[in-house]
Amino acid sequence: MKLLAGNSNLPLSTAIADYLEIPLTKASVRRFADEEIFVEVLENVRGEDVFVVQSTSYPVNDNLMEMLIMIDALKRASARRITAVIPYFGYARQDRKPGPRTPISAKLVANIVTEAGADRVLCVDLHAGQIQGFFDIPTDNLYAAPVMSEDIKTRFGEHNLMVVSPDVGGVVRARSLAKRLHNAPLAIVDKRRERAGESEVMNIIGDVEGRFCVLIDDIVDSAGTLCNAAAALKQAGAVGVVAYCTHGVLSGGAVARVEASALEELVITDSIGNHDVIAQGQKIRHLTIAPLLAEAIRRIADESSVSSLFD
Repeated sequence: MKLLAGNSNLPLSTAIADYLEIPLTKASVRRFADEEIFVEVLENVRGEDVFVVQSTSYPVNDNLMEMLIMIDALKRASARRITAVIPYFGYARQDRKPGPRTPISAKLVANIVTEAGADRVLCVDLHAGQIQGFFDIPTDNLYAAPVMSEDIKTRFGEHNLMVVSPDVGGVVRARSLAKRLHNAPLAIVDKRRERAGESEVMNIIGDVEGRFCVLIDDIVDSAGTLCNAAAALKQAGAVGVVAYCTHGVLSGGAVARVEASALEELVITDSIGNHDVIAQGQKIRHLTIAPLLAEAIRRIADESSVSSLFD
């Protein structure tokens, strides 16, 4: 098999290649003066099983277009099978029509990736499970919960843990993590969102007094929801609050907001290559998912079970 890396998250791609003990495929991915993207694969890939690793994070459209052009280049080079490995799937939050005359952009992106020539897709913690059905090709959705649960047990296992969902929509994700933490109790933060990017905590469902709370979410963008939830939990008697999120988008003043919040720590995976942003704060820590992705890639190449990764 071959592993081709885009420019969105080279450290993650390199870590995956190191785990698999294979070199990254030599390729030239560059831009013309007008920002047009040009891709040239510098190795023979005819008949090969090729995995393209590219997170469609900021700048989302540039990274998405780069991935599509890489897939097209491989298709025209007669690759046997092309798997788009998308650790962070951009546009995932646009998975339904929130109002009249609005798009379902996640479905549009799924169509584009398929039409570009991808034969299958590998993602991590899709924002909504139904996005798997947006693709008309085999799609594997990996979960970061096993990696997170091991880290929580190692660092906070001696505490009286309680898993907290920052909203009602994340209850299934929180319950899954709680089960991995020896059936830890579960609480829910009931919030009202007045407009995009702003949230107001209304109520906490569950008794958090004397508990060490672990907030769990898939995406942290502005961090307003997590910071508001942490403040509400502390006010309700929680002895400590940490947050675990798969995708650290951290746009705008998110890092400063986390630093000034009641959160003791925010742990994110390296699905997005924003290491410069993370370095600005003291409370944010990276957790790598390279072994998880690498093992899934190995199993896809070997035609063995991916779902058994989570048994």
